[in-house]
Amino acid sequence: MARLTARPTPATAPWRALVLAAAALYFLVPLAASVVFTVDVPGRGVDLGAYTRILDTEGFLPSLLLSLELAAATIAVVLLLLVPAAVALRLTAPKLRPVVEVVCAAPLVVPPIAFVAGIGTVLKWGPEHLSRTPLFQTFVAVQNPDFPVVLVLAYAVMALPFAYRALDAGLRAIDVRTLVEAARSCGASLPQALLRAVLPNLRGALLSASFLTLALVLGEFTTAQLLGFRPFAVWIVNISGSQAQMSVAVSVMSLLVTWLLLLVLAGFGSRRTPSSTSDRK
Repeated sequence: MARLTARPTPATAPWRALVLAAAALYFLVPLAASVVFTVDVPGRGVDLGAYTRILDTEGFLPSLLLSLELAAATIAVVLLLLVPAAVALRLTAPKLRPVVEVVCAAPLVVPPIAFVAGIGTVLKWGPEHLSRTPLFQTFVAVQNPDFPVVLVLAYAVMALPFAYRALDAGLRAIDVRTLVEAARSCGASLPQALLRAVLPNLRGALLSASFLTLALVLGEFTTAQLLGFRPFAVWIVNISGSQAQMSVAVSVMSLLVTWLLLLVLAGFGSRRTPSSTSDRK
């Protein structure tokens, strides 16, 4: 049976073009204004110095590397938490799905200021009351400025709503139970069935969850600033007072890189596999 594909009618085509044009102007005009601000130097005309001095600016590479390390650790924590939980909901505990959805959506309800205030209260309470216990060193270690584990835990909680929705959409598109049962019938254990049968079919969902988490970590400012750490977003704000053009140039570059990663992700996730094309023949 031939598939029915929705095609724009002549009446809706102009409206679709108008909406796309309005969306393009909404995003491209501020971006173009930012680029002009970074290259237009009064009295000298066009100058690309704001971009050529980025790598030599103090604090750029350490803050960027710190954010990338935090992003990698956060992605690992989020996927290790959500992938087994989401698969278990499909296989053994479908009735717990509303509970998990509410828990994962809770970070959207709690204001970031209240969230950070709670973390700060716990971090202050721990050293005062646990100074004579082994947990004192734990509180000190999670606040290490070189790699603040507390930010990884905070970012993992903040990324739960976005990563869970991405994984849930990927699981909806496949029959997890059939894949696991087929793998088990071939002699695979449950971990092998999940690794070799389920995860390869979740490639797009895993990439989407990872990209959303990466974008959140690179752009998050409130939590890191209030807790006293200096990742990439905090560094951009700190230099904006003395080097406004430099901060805007870094923001433009990070935005372009994020868009490029999104395009690569979209192309990689929608790429057809040979097996799927052969099945249609």
